Amino acid sequence: MNMSLIKTISFASLFSGVILFSSCQSSSYTLSSVEGESIVVDHRYDATPNIEAEKILLTYKNRVDSIMSPVIGYSLIDMSAQRPESTLSNLVADILRQSTTTYIGKQADVAVINMGGLRASLPKGDVKYGNIFEITPFENTLCIIKMSGKDMKELFQNIASVRGEGLSGAQLVVSKEGKLISATIGGVDIDDNKMYNVATVDYLAEGNDNMVTFKKITDKVQPDGATLRQIFLDYVKAMSAQGKKLDSKVEGRIVIK
Repeated sequence: MNMSLIKTISFASLFSGVILFSSCQSSSYTLSSVEGESIVVDHRYDATPNIEAEKILLTYKNRVDSIMSPVIGYSLIDMSAQRPESTLSNLVADILRQSTTTYIGKQADVAVINMGGLRASLPKGDVKYGNIFEITPFENTLCIIKMSGKDMKELFQNIASVRGEGLSGAQLVVSKEGKLISATIGGVDIDDNKMYNVATVDYLAEGNDNMVTFKKITDKVQPDGATLRQIFLDYVKAMSAQGKKLDSKVEGRIVIK
């Protein structure tokens, strides 16, 4: 069994906080202390593999590989996610913004995806099912939010305060202190009274990852079954069917000054 990646299991964390015991009968025993230690699982275990365990896991490994290994597209470059802007976050935000056409008949004005929701990089070359699952391991679903221009400016300040998130359809200039200096949508100044459609995921729509402005907005549409992962998969397969390859650029969507 290959365990070359070092994993640390902390049993002490299982006992953090207050532990309560209940019983139908009273007991004179009380918990006096809890001790724990970390067990490092690394390459040392490869020297003496458990043959029986390998046999049991092989059945499941083959099934998983049969699902995750098929090639569904091709990426022209290595893509990763980091602030203030990156190739992978730009790509995913663009895909999310385009996906709203299916549900509201047009592309959203803006899309926002959190960097923390993109959990792996996309390597150059063949793109497999497994790559998309690694990048988007959570069951986050598309959420389309209608917001006023005034609220959009507030949202962009949320993004500025964390020095950037995945963004499509807008351009922000942010100070090193995390203050929004300026913002445009589609290259045009924001109209406080205009209503804009924003594509994001349910996790952010609830106000998580400092996107607190989303939390106060009530005009939200969450299409059934529209997970970010499936939207990403469908996009890659559609591009491949058209003979196109994945590509992305860092192009000044968020600039820190």
